[in-house]
Amino acid sequence: MGYLEGIVHPGHSMEEHVRKYLVQNYLLYYLFRFAAALGQEVFYITFLPYTLWNIDSFIARRLIIVWAIVMYIGQASKDLLKWPRPTCPPVVKLETRVDAEYGMPSTHAIAATAISFTFLLASMNRYQYPFILGLAAALCLSTMVSLSRLYTGMHTVLDVICGALIALLFLAVTFPMWDFIDELLLNNPLCPVFAVIVGYLLSYNYPKMDHYSTTRADTTTILAGGAGTCVGIWLTHRFGLTYNPSISFPLSIPPITLNMLLLQLTRFALGLLLILVTRHVAKTLSLKILGAWHNLPTQDRLVRQRLEIEVPYKYFTYTSIGVVTTAMVPWLCHQLSI
Repeated sequence: MGYLEGIVHPGHSMEEHVRKYLVQNYLLYYLFRFAAALGQEVFYITFLPYTLWNIDSFIARRLIIVWAIVMYIGQASKDLLKWPRPTCPPVVKLETRVDAEYGMPSTHAIAATAISFTFLLASMNRYQYPFILGLAAALCLSTMVSLSRLYTGMHTVLDVICGALIALLFLAVTFPMWDFIDELLLNNPLCPVFAVIVGYLLSYNYPKMDHYSTTRADTTTILAGGAGTCVGIWLTHRFGLTYNPSISFPLSIPPITLNMLLLQLTRFALGLLLILVTRHVAKTLSLKILGAWHNLPTQDRLVRQRLEIEVPYKYFTYTSIGVVTTAMVPWLCHQLSI
């Protein structure tokens, strides 16, 4: 599996090598497959909104903005450097969706390191908990996700190390400016406009690829979510719904109760429902408009991969999701008193 556990059966084609392997240690297998999932889309679309709606929007704002920027750096670096992923054999690759992408740096390592340590830095002076415990959790999460990329055969050690270093360097450089940037996002009406325009330009002018892969689409989705978040943050502040505790910091962490969990799950379910509806409406509408504008059949998958279709429809769709997530859902929860 990955570098150590995989067994390739002789006499099979390369495609079969990718899929056929024996699991010799189920503990490591499920541990690292779970850790790898913590760096995938399903984690981002659950953890980040959950943090925003149920934990602390102060922390969530920093998480989303940092995540969007470092992910763009990582994704663009892959298509500029064009370093291939490990070859199979000798490794056995447990994932196929991103195999067409380049390997350097590991965006799983970038995202896991950035999210783990951003959460730590944003919360350490805001809530009462042992710093050493938070540091251990951040190190454990980022290390587990990074090691999972070696185990699944998707990255080299150098890919992973460079990914983690990129995230740590970015945090070290930008951390002193977080409060200033947050103040701009909340109060300056030009910030959401700037975020939307710059995000779209970066998406449309993404480094040219010598073959199609999902990196441009994924990067557009990430930048659009970040831009929508900037718009939503500003709107929420205009609504007077920005969470700002009146008591002094650090805050005590409230005990977890059944009522609290039910309330949080209700918010989460309502938010996910609105996100799904928004995604369907925005995607359908944008594809119809773009298809009519360019006179192209956007129901064709290959047509949707064209630059003039893929970037605008994904950017509109996920910017809308970002706005709904950070503005409409909190407003609706406030109106419903949940």
